[in-house]
Amino acid sequence: MSSEEETSSSSLSPPPSSSSPPPTSHFIGKKEDIVRSGRVTKLVNGCRDVLVLYHEGQLHAMDLRCYHAGGALEYGDIEEFNGRLCIVCPWHKYKITLAEGEGLYQAVDNPLAKPLRTHWRSKGVKQRIHKVTEVNGDVYVTLNNSCEAIESDNYQTERYRTVLLKAQPKTKPKK
Repeated sequence: MSSEEETSSSSLSPPPSSSSPPPTSHFIGKKEDIVRSGRVTKLVNGCRDVLVLYHEGQLHAMDLRCYHAGGALEYGDIEEFNGRLCIVCPWHKYKITLAEGEGLYQAVDNPLAKPLRTHWRSKGVKQRIHKVTEVNGDVYVTLNNSCEAIESDNYQTERYRTVLLKAQPKTKPKK
């Protein structure tokens, strides 16, 4: 991989062989700007709200709204659970892995046994993860267009955006 080109993705796909972005990718911004801000959000292809974040030297992309109730993940903390980096939804503290989009929860083997012994388990993939490619300092996202429905898809509709915008409090102009 050349120093001008870097791919960061949850899948282990090989990097592109040229120094141009993948043909189905969408420009997000300059890597230096994303690194400086830590996170950016963008409506991609007119239909998908995507969060791109930079953490510990890697770029990650996922649907902006949490699969559980639509919380804005751009405000979530990044934490490690059982060796896996997760974004924690600021609304209900749901944990979502950055690499796969799995929902994690703390399970109890036997609720009658004392002391309780807990461990982290996966609910399966709940959040749609997208591929991030960096070419010559420009960051691109290729949408995950898997036909399989993923729970975060529920918050990627025009109907949801319209309802969400109407529910936002209106700000009064300053005099």
